[in-house]
Amino acid sequence: MTNKNKPKIIIGITLIIIACLITSGLYVYFEYYSIKKVIPPEPIPFKLDDRISPLENQGLTLEILRIRHRGLLEKLLQWGNSWKDKPKFYFISNMDGLEYISKNVQQHGTQTEIFFTEWDTMFQENKIIKEVDEENETSMVTLKIIERVKSGILGRKTDDIERDSFTVTYDYRTGRWHGDDNFKDYDGYGHYLGDTFEIWFNIYQFDIDDDFIPYWTEVNILGTDPTLDDSKRDPDGDGVSTFWEWKWGYDPFTWDNHEKLDPDMDGIENIEEYQMAKWFANPFIQDIYIEVDSMGGTGLLDPPHYLYEESIQGIIERFAEHNIRVYIDNGWVNGPANGGGDIVPHVERVSQDNGGILQFYNSYFPEARRGIFRYLVIGHLGGFSHTSENNIYDSIIIPTISSRLNPKRIKDFVRLGWIPTERSNRVVIGARLLHELAHSCSLNAENCNFWGIDNITYGIALFPKKAYMEKWGDNYRSVLNYYYMYKPYLFDLSDGNNGPPYDQNDWSMIFTGFFNFFNNNLIEEPLYSAGDERDIVESEWRVTDYIYDANLTEKFVEYIGDYSPIDPIFVNWSVYRLSLIDKIKNPDKKDIKVFVQPKIKTTQLWMLYNEGDLDIQGNMHFYSFDDILEEKTK
Repeated sequence: MTNKNKPKIIIGITLIIIACLITSGLYVYFEYYSIKKVIPPEPIPFKLDDRISPLENQGLTLEILRIRHRGLLEKLLQWGNSWKDKPKFYFISNMDGLEYISKNVQQHGTQTEIFFTEWDTMFQENKIIKEVDEENETSMVTLKIIERVKSGILGRKTDDIERDSFTVTYDYRTGRWHGDDNFKDYDGYGHYLGDTFEIWFNIYQFDIDDDFIPYWTEVNILGTDPTLDDSKRDPDGDGVSTFWEWKWGYDPFTWDNHEKLDPDMDGIENIEEYQMAKWFANPFIQDIYIEVDSMGGTGLLDPPHYLYEESIQGIIERFAEHNIRVYIDNGWVNGPANGGGDIVPHVERVSQDNGGILQFYNSYFPEARRGIFRYLVIGHLGGFSHTSENNIYDSIIIPTISSRLNPKRIKDFVRLGWIPTERSNRVVIGARLLHELAHSCSLNAENCNFWGIDNITYGIALFPKKAYMEKWGDNYRSVLNYYYMYKPYLFDLSDGNNGPPYDQNDWSMIFTGFFNFFNNNLIEEPLYSAGDERDIVESEWRVTDYIYDANLTEKFVEYIGDYSPIDPIFVNWSVYRLSLIDKIKNPDKKDIKVFVQPKIKTTQLWMLYNEGDLDIQGNMHFYSFDDILEEKTK
């Protein structure tokens, strides 16, 4: 090799080395950074653990939490004193052949008959326990309510009559039951609305970790430890425990916006439904909670002002007829400090515009209850539903005359038609509360554009004006019409049977969530004189970070059909999709939000119904315990 060829050889070798380096570099790049993907480890094949009770003896508990007789209101609207006769009843349960009769109380060989002798047994809970064969899959539970009624001459005999009954089958794998009561059924899970009685109950099996989630569900569906209590754990950090999310069909391991979710549209968001669980709160059934305080009196002619128990039961019954649960704390035995039943200082008159109820609201209404409860004061003069703090319509005051000797009763009889009897007082106080509750549920003259509401043009009740009677008096029979608010035979809103223009179906426009969302919708200025009209300003509704998707909305409407969470009131649906930019910024956010709006003319409010995700094809997916159950067991 000559010296002349050496440079050429060196250059050639250099080029070869460079080519090799480039080739190996490209190989490394494409193999490891571009083409080759991270191969996930092989998933461990799911193996169903079909044992039901490997850690404890198998048994079942039936809790009878509350029974309410539904017959008081009917008696209260009849002449006479039949409303004073309290019912007498008991229950018979049967759990896989084990019969228990609640009236037969036995101990140490001695038996005593003990009946329920009130219209409402709230805070008189009972439980029955049944031992079950190990690995038993289901149990049948039946409950009957028996009423003892007088019969024969002068009522000297009695008959035991079966009034209501239901049967359910309990599943030890899932901890759910089905039959005459079902998960997410019309009148609420763990609640049975019969013809004569309303019943709250619970069923659960023995559980070694005391979280009441069955072993089978923990190991096969949730993947939780069946030996650790999950009743208060919150692995996804959304403020709601694993137990509550499992019970009501949410994913315990995926963050849900429970501070905004309100699937039953009652203004009580899921986080608040969770807080109210011990007081029967159901996230899929409309609940109304009311705290009641009474105003002190000034003497013989003005004793303290109270809300009668019969008025309470009348309110509960009227709303129960429309599948709305009302809970009234008039001094609950297990209520919080400063809860219902307080005596507030006497004030001669509290008006809507002077904001005088704020003094009671701040001192006697716990902050923890605001946004959940409405606050009611039974007072002296002045009646309204209005705001105390901010623009939330959660405050009510009802005026009463608590003494039969008060000369004002004569004036009220002539002017209002208020007959001063025990029965009439209970009907009228209840009717006044129903009037103000309807206002807090969106019904007022301006919202409805219906001027029978709060109409006082009848003159005096004993001699009403003919023109008024031809229009509102003979047609609009509702306690929202002042002429009917004092009648001892009417304790109801109108059903609209008389038709327009002088009647409307009040119940078809009841929106229980209105009281808590008025703040985001309307501003009502004070009424300074009788000739003024209030200025109502409606605000704009926005959804932050999400954009409306017409295509997804159409698909969701097709999927959901004519279902309404507040049936029989129809609703509108809207689906909003997280924008691509926000998805990149917040990958853990749900892809879609589903909003719902009542189809009523009294409000345009939207509420968050559900959240979900989109797959690669753009299909919507929502968490479903039942879907997972079906997949794991097929």
